[in-house]
Amino acid sequence: MGRLVVAAAVAAWAFPIAALVNSVVPEPYMDEIFHVPQAQQYCRGDFWTWDPMITTPPGLYYVSLAYIASFFPVAWMVRVAKTFDVLCSTAALRSTNVFLAMVCAVLFHDLLLCIRPGIGERKATTYAILVALYPVHWFFTFLYYTDVASLAAVLAMYLFCLKKQFWIGATFGVFSILFRQTNVIWIIFFAANGAITYVKDLYPKDNVSHENSEPTHQSKKASVWDNKISAQALRRRRINSPISKKVIVSESANPYNSLTEEVWDISLKLWNSKCEILIAFSPFVVVMAAFVAFIIWNGGIVLGAKEAHVVSPHFAQFLYFGLVSAAALQPWHFTPNRVLDLFHLSGKNKTCSSLAVLMGLGLSFVAVHFFSIAHPYLLADNRHYTFYIWRKVIQVNWMMKYMLIPLYVYSWLSIINILAKSQTRIWVLSFVLSVALVLVPAPLVEFRYYTIPFVILVLHSPAIGNGKLLAMGSLYAAVDLSTLVMFLSRPFHWEHEPGTQRFMW
Repeated sequence: MGRLVVAAAVAAWAFPIAALVNSVVPEPYMDEIFHVPQAQQYCRGDFWTWDPMITTPPGLYYVSLAYIASFFPVAWMVRVAKTFDVLCSTAALRSTNVFLAMVCAVLFHDLLLCIRPGIGERKATTYAILVALYPVHWFFTFLYYTDVASLAAVLAMYLFCLKKQFWIGATFGVFSILFRQTNVIWIIFFAANGAITYVKDLYPKDNVSHENSEPTHQSKKASVWDNKISAQALRRRRINSPISKKVIVSESANPYNSLTEEVWDISLKLWNSKCEILIAFSPFVVVMAAFVAFIIWNGGIVLGAKEAHVVSPHFAQFLYFGLVSAAALQPWHFTPNRVLDLFHLSGKNKTCSSLAVLMGLGLSFVAVHFFSIAHPYLLADNRHYTFYIWRKVIQVNWMMKYMLIPLYVYSWLSIINILAKSQTRIWVLSFVLSVALVLVPAPLVEFRYYTIPFVILVLHSPAIGNGKLLAMGSLYAAVDLSTLVMFLSRPFHWEHEPGTQRFMW
């Protein structure tokens, strides 16, 4: 029932707004001028012509073909279209993402119930609708971009990995790469954490002895409550075990005293079980081998326009993600209680906390001063909101980019602390590294690139009250409507280039 509610809620706003966007902006806009003609070539059966300006593989075009083909028999019978390619209009191609936005919401709903089974159907439904309203994701639902399809494939891959259906998960991993090459990082992330969970299941007695050797304050508090149970915290013991009847230990009750001990122990287990791991995760090995072969054949990860997408050490991008995500999840990160929680936590171990903060400030200063890249597109294209954020906020004066450093550090410390409440240290470390590997090489600041790690972050953040969820949903909806109004009703023109320009993310 929850799935139907989620799909119906997304459809209720997505289809009318899509019709409005198509009526006001019927022609391809921005990157659509590359994607739409390419997809129409495929609709005409021409699979060999390729626009050299397109940087991503043709996954979206194949999905659009399948999606539109499902309507063609009816359209042909009622004589709406005599040939298949007639149906591949800009509006029809855009509707692919409307459908995929519904799929994303349903997948998020199922993932949340899989990761935190005790959260409840109603709360999972609310969360899924909230994520569907996330402004950047919501906006690109109505344009023919690869972002919505990319998110859908990654979420499907994650869901099947959690269900231990690795062949299906790896298949969706292939699809995700066909939408965006950097999704290979998420394949590695899900496969690696899946392997860790798998190897823990091979050593159930070892896990129990670890958990009971040093009872901590956290382990005493561990219970059946739901929102602290993660996907990796599934029950390790048999139901009829006398230990499991008394207590269910969540991942927040970390049996390891340090990250080094955890990494060492898991590494030994992985090495000792390498044959079993390789067999179980062979689908992902095949995918990775194929991807490496593609990079060698292509001469790099980007397909087209390689000169504009050169891999760069853009470490400041990593900081931007932390602040943007924490701000978008304000009830989790920017509240007086949250600040006090972090302050009290730092007071428990002042030396380590002070060192961590100083190290964060120092590394952030280095990232901002030496590795803050201003891509030519960012400086010249005033159609994107990032253009104004860069000029009016980050570069408003020479000091501002340094004044934002404490906010960057606070945001990341808050994110790491929240994730550590429900995940192991090695999971948190692998997530942070994955975010860095996805974002740091990208020279262009695009909030679209943040969507997938943002959604993963929401999946693993603790549940909050309905009042806060309603407030967040209302804020998201207000931002959505504002950006829609700006896009549709505030067009402008460039003197040096014909055509109508519009504001967008």
